[in-house]
Amino acid sequence: MFDDVAARYDLTNDVLSLGQTRLWRRAVARAVDARPGERVLDLAAGTGTSSLPFAAAGAYTVPCDFSLGMLAEGKKRHPWLPLTAGDATRLPFRDGAFDAVTISFGLRNVHDIDVALRELHRVTAPGGRVVVCEFSHPTWAPFRTVYTEYLMRALPPAARAVSSSPDAYVYLAESIRAWPDQPALARRLQDAGWAKVAWRNLTGGVVALHRGVRP
Repeated sequence: MFDDVAARYDLTNDVLSLGQTRLWRRAVARAVDARPGERVLDLAAGTGTSSLPFAAAGAYTVPCDFSLGMLAEGKKRHPWLPLTAGDATRLPFRDGAFDAVTISFGLRNVHDIDVALRELHRVTAPGGRVVVCEFSHPTWAPFRTVYTEYLMRALPPAARAVSSSPDAYVYLAESIRAWPDQPALARRLQDAGWAKVAWRNLTGGVVALHRGVRP
């Protein structure tokens, strides 16, 4: 499915989010706080666009994704990035390989979320950090109702206008509605071994940034 949307993936996301994706990426970059010489894993990196801020900060950044189509498109755009194929539930990296790990809008698509969170924990060095950016639940009830209606009614027609595979965005809408809320995801991070777990809402809770530290 993601192979089919690779060519226009970044453009489609910008259109469907009304330009918010760029703000969310900046928030992720601040939360990860990549530093020169650090090793950063960007899981579900797609075409590698989300990895650019970490590399620009001087960190050795590894974009990793399950979709070979996404990686091929990313290699065309950013041939210098070490794009790597990998399954979130069986990461091809040694224990403690990274100082920071992050995943944006990809955890929702993993078939076993808890295994993926434990794998991220495994490949993070002690004292290292995790940042999860994912669609979540708007905190204001009236807006939550409007948002849900947008997902199910407006998003699929909009996707048909700009995406190479609009059916993928019907799945997107359904998966967002079924996703756990902010406290529930925080508990799952804690259960996977992460400490100091906290979250911050973006765009009124449409997106949430969850953070944690490996003890």
